[in-house]
Amino acid sequence: MARKPASDFSSLAGLLAGDDLPHLKSLGRRERRAAETCLRLFRCALQLFAEHGFQNVTVEDITEAADVGKGTFFNYFESKDDVLGVMAEIQLGKVREALAAARSGEGSIKMVFHHMLERMAEEPGRSPQLARALLASFLASERIRKLIDHTLCEARKILVQIVEIGQRNGEIDPALKKDQLALLVQQSFLGTVMVWSLHGKPKLNHKVEMTFQYLWRAISVPGREPMR
Repeated sequence: MARKPASDFSSLAGLLAGDDLPHLKSLGRRERRAAETCLRLFRCALQLFAEHGFQNVTVEDITEAADVGKGTFFNYFESKDDVLGVMAEIQLGKVREALAAARSGEGSIKMVFHHMLERMAEEPGRSPQLARALLASFLASERIRKLIDHTLCEARKILVQIVEIGQRNGEIDPALKKDQLALLVQQSFLGTVMVWSLHGKPKLNHKVEMTFQYLWRAISVPGREPMR
C-alpha cells in the first residue's frame, strides 16, 4: 500500500472502517500488512487517549504500544491530531452512507436516521473513557477545534439533505426548518454521548436508542406513527 498523505482523512477513514478489514482481503500480502499496521496504530492511539487523555499521549507512546518504529507512524499520520481527523472522517462517512440510503428509497427515513445513529455510536461506545477522551480532545488545540467544527458543518449539510427527503415523502414535519433539525440531531447525539460517558451504563447504544425515539416523535409528522 502506498504511503497515505496525512491530510487525506477520507482515504484513511475508508481503510480503517472495519476492524477485521474485510474490504482489504482482495489486496496483496504487502498492502494488507500495511493496512493492518495502520489499523493497529489507530486503535493503539485511541486506547491510549482513553487511558491517559489526548494531551498526555505522545507519538512515541503510540508507536511503542503498536510495537512499530516512530517513522512508521508518519507513513500514515502527520501528528496525533490526525488520528482525531480520521475518527471524525469515519463518523462523517456514516452520515454520507445514511444519505445514500435515503436517496435509494429502500427504507424509510426513520430507519435511515435510526441506523445512522446506531453506527455513529460504535466508536465512542467502545468505552466511557474513550468517549470522554474524544469529547475532551475537541478543545485540545485550535487546529483540532477547527477540524471538528468543519466536520460537524459538513455533516449538517448532509443531514439537511436527508431531512429534505423525509419532508418530501411525508415522514418529517414540513413546518420544521431543515437546518435547525440537522443541528438538533447533532446536539442530541453529542449530548447523549457526553451524559453516557459519565457513568457508562447501560451501553451507549441503549441510550442512543432512547434519544432517537424521542427525537423522532418530535420531528415526525404528527399522527403519522406512534413512538415505539
